[in-house]
Amino acid sequence: MEHDSNHLGQPIGRLVADWHPPPRPSRAPLEGRYCRLEPLDAARHADVLHAANAHDRDGRMWTYMPYGPFERLDAYREWMRSASAADDPHFLAIVDAVNGTAVGVASYLRIDPGSGSIEVGHLAFSPLLQRTTAATEAMFLMMEWAFVAGYRRYEWKCNALNAPSRAAAQRLGFSFEGVFRQATVVKGRNRDTAWYAATDAEWPALADAYRTWLAPANFDAAGRQRLSLASLTAAVLVGRG
Repeated sequence: MEHDSNHLGQPIGRLVADWHPPPRPSRAPLEGRYCRLEPLDAARHADVLHAANAHDRDGRMWTYMPYGPFERLDAYREWMRSASAADDPHFLAIVDAVNGTAVGVASYLRIDPGSGSIEVGHLAFSPLLQRTTAATEAMFLMMEWAFVAGYRRYEWKCNALNAPSRAAAQRLGFSFEGVFRQATVVKGRNRDTAWYAATDAEWPALADAYRTWLAPANFDAAGRQRLSLASLTAAVLVGRG
């Protein structure tokens, strides 16, 4: 890591010139080619998201979440009312751009403008969103907003046992930073937390990787990718795990 030295010869952090804390996330939607992200609202999104989540018949998408699964619509609606009323986490619905239907949830959390740090999490992607171009674009749009707004650090944290989430973090360009042992208790069980992050210095290369991958020319007539996102972000990673 780059650093300066003081008059005593001690290493000190590099100067962050013209630092101004960035704004908190607003309620303005994030618009993409394949999806739109808008503030989560129980009246607008609960019914359609509950129906989309019902395609996950064995509840796999909720295993590592601190809540869910929600078998009853009224329970899901009540959770959503509470979640959407908070400023942190700042919950968003992921809406399919083709049919206008909400198919997933994401959030900004641990929002710390003073440090220039923000996290993405609470990712509840229904089977209608999983492994789609829209899912990747949603993550790009959220990362883009954070870095353009002036955040210096964009975090991804997950249960250390959640192998799909750890693989997704690295595919999306988050570098592995370690595991916090016995970080918390979730649903009565120990959770070790794996930490990943991307920084503003890495953002230009990551933005190029995302835009290359999302370009229509990167997909053949059958919708198959020509270049994988993992191959495009690999050079940016400073840690794997």
